[in-house]
Amino acid sequence: MVLKATSALMAALAVALVYMGGRLLLAGGSPAYLAIGSVILLTAVLLWLRKRSALTLYALLMWVILAWIIMEVGFDKWQWIPRGDVFALVGFWLAMPWVVRPLMQAHTASDTRRFHPVLGTTVAVMMAMVLALTLYDPYPIAGTLGNPATARSSTAAGSDWAAYGGTNLGQRFSTLDQINTRNVSTLVPAWEYHTGDLRDPNTDAREYTFEATPLKVNNRVYLCTAHNEVHALVPETGTLAWKYVPEKNRSYLQQHQTCRGVSYYAVAPETAGTPPAACAKRILMATADARLLALDADTGKLCEGFGDKGVVDLSANMGTLRPHALMQTSAPLVAGGLVVLGSSVMDNGYKDGNPSGVIRAYSAVTGQLVWNFDPANPTATQPIAAGQTYPQDTPVAWATLSADVKNGLVYVPFGNASPDELGARRNPANNTEIFRDTLVALDLNTGAFKWKFQTSNNDLWDRDNPSQPSLLDIGEDGSKQPALVLPTKVGNLFVLNRLTGEPLVPVNEVKVSTEGGVPGEHFAQTQAVSGINFIPKPLSENAMWGLTPFDQMACRISFHRLRYDANPWTPATEQGSLIFPGNIGVFNWGSVAVDPDRQLLIATPVRLAYRYDLIKRDTQHPEKRLFTEEGSPYWNENFQGDYAIKIKQFVSSLGIPCIAPPWGRMAGVDLKTGKTQWLRRTGTTKNLKTAFLADRFPVGFPVGMVAHGGPLATAGGLVFQGATADNFFRAYDIDTGALLWQTELPAGGQATPSTYLGSDGKQYVVISAGGHSGLGTTLGDSVVAFRVN
Repeated sequence: MVLKATSALMAALAVALVYMGGRLLLAGGSPAYLAIGSVILLTAVLLWLRKRSALTLYALLMWVILAWIIMEVGFDKWQWIPRGDVFALVGFWLAMPWVVRPLMQAHTASDTRRFHPVLGTTVAVMMAMVLALTLYDPYPIAGTLGNPATARSSTAAGSDWAAYGGTNLGQRFSTLDQINTRNVSTLVPAWEYHTGDLRDPNTDAREYTFEATPLKVNNRVYLCTAHNEVHALVPETGTLAWKYVPEKNRSYLQQHQTCRGVSYYAVAPETAGTPPAACAKRILMATADARLLALDADTGKLCEGFGDKGVVDLSANMGTLRPHALMQTSAPLVAGGLVVLGSSVMDNGYKDGNPSGVIRAYSAVTGQLVWNFDPANPTATQPIAAGQTYPQDTPVAWATLSADVKNGLVYVPFGNASPDELGARRNPANNTEIFRDTLVALDLNTGAFKWKFQTSNNDLWDRDNPSQPSLLDIGEDGSKQPALVLPTKVGNLFVLNRLTGEPLVPVNEVKVSTEGGVPGEHFAQTQAVSGINFIPKPLSENAMWGLTPFDQMACRISFHRLRYDANPWTPATEQGSLIFPGNIGVFNWGSVAVDPDRQLLIATPVRLAYRYDLIKRDTQHPEKRLFTEEGSPYWNENFQGDYAIKIKQFVSSLGIPCIAPPWGRMAGVDLKTGKTQWLRRTGTTKNLKTAFLADRFPVGFPVGMVAHGGPLATAGGLVFQGATADNFFRAYDIDTGALLWQTELPAGGQATPSTYLGSDGKQYVVISAGGHSGLGTTLGDSVVAFRVN
């Protein structure tokens, strides 16, 4: 009975493999699964006939499969899983006594052996190999960062964390070293605070995120929530000092419902004459509904003398806007007595009603507009007249800006203009095109244009510049150059002279795909590639992944059916294109961390592929909505355009990425040499939301998970990261990348942590833990601070 049942199950497995393997072969893929299925079918027939040769045949098949696996993916244990798990289980079952003994007795009635020498030995050897392989990972690059610091810069963050990136230099680095490599393992929670601001699934946006980096200044910790509440906490206890709660405008149409941080300004006596009794110190926040607020840092009350009773309307001079088309998601830059900010707009939203990407600077004291840099009129920086309107649909800068106050420069990472993935109607002669995906340096005091550096040519993939630039000096003592580092979605780390925009690390223009796409589309001939980059290697069929041979074969078939030109600049098509990396990018708003004295950089590059499908619109009815198969409207509709676009992560039917891990990494880069000294996986599968489990995945396999949020580096030789999609907060050795400490947060930590010194003389590390609904991490409302026990 056992033999008959085993034979029948193996035959069913073989038929499925032959069917899927045949489809894969017809799609232009590997014949391996078709061949494996055929041999398993023969094995099933021999079992049915009670032939001992069935076990010998299957043992030989196992060795052939092993050789094939090694040929395809080497000794990467995670890539062995879909190629070997099912076949290993079958081999293990066939080697059991209840299968072996009936086969032996079928040949010789007196033969009572329960062990088949060929198959049994094969299974034992392979089990030993797999166990040994669990101790080996071929992916990481082991190395050590050098450049010990002889002195510490006074420009880096210290006892306070007074700006989004620590300082306006955007370094995400602190000179504090009380928490260090020797004692970080003793970190314990010092306090946990709950904001009470939670997502309403019936009315709030799908992408609801708690991404705030807390400030510590004025003896308070300040942070904002997704609904633009501002909370002021006592740094040592997390006790609420005050909070500001605006009227909540909940709407599922809000494309990005988040607030990544607030900013701080102390009114100088020489600026304000006699400091006002109220609002001498103020918190400034830009909101998701396009307002700029000034709050008294001591009380949380609106500053009456700022704008209109504490509020500046950022939709002023923007013309007629569609609902939720204009947003603010990043912390405003406060420098030189000014509040400087760009804006975020709806991707692929509309032909008309797209807000301007104007950069505006307001007085931090009065809220009056001081200057504006409009990409459509770059020389007209005088404040726009009350009755005028900025030209719409120009490149936008939604990331936090950086400033070099000493040299009077502000750095603006412009991204794309909507629609992001369609360029047939773009006019190359339009002067706004020169600012698309371009880093621009402006005079801090006047907004006058100084220089620009374009990071992507004719962007058709949503390759915005998403990251705050990081400023430091690079080179040997006596010959250091003022530099900045700009991470990009495609994976470049551009290192530029921040006074001139000239590359300090070579940049090459590489030839890319220029044919195909949709009628009327045109593509740039070349794209820029920096000498320091984490552009992922091109995909091949071998790079497809899964938990079983079947979902991996489905991914292999899709890989061959989608257009993919083996580079990040494959044109989007109506038939479907594979874009790698996709619109989430290799780097996003989390940016990087740099140690300015050691000239080191810590990066957390992502590896995820996406599928882009262009959908022909009904041009006779431009306002007609398009709906997904699930019945919900597309986000990227591009009303009044020729095509809408559907963007989905390239995943299997189980909801798991089709490309093999790692999907998230951390790297240590020596900026003096431009070399990556170490590289490791970050994040585990614990808490992963999957289609095949009712609850989250309970086991933390260290495959390397996507991270959304930035790293924090400190003079204690540490890197802190809480952005991975597994709810963990971790500390690493900055020199080697070794994991030194970790703890599970109450929710996803998709935020950049900060650190500060309390009035009790103790160093704290604090992170927002509220999750990211778009990534599927656990949602919550926690802010957690840690200190050494």
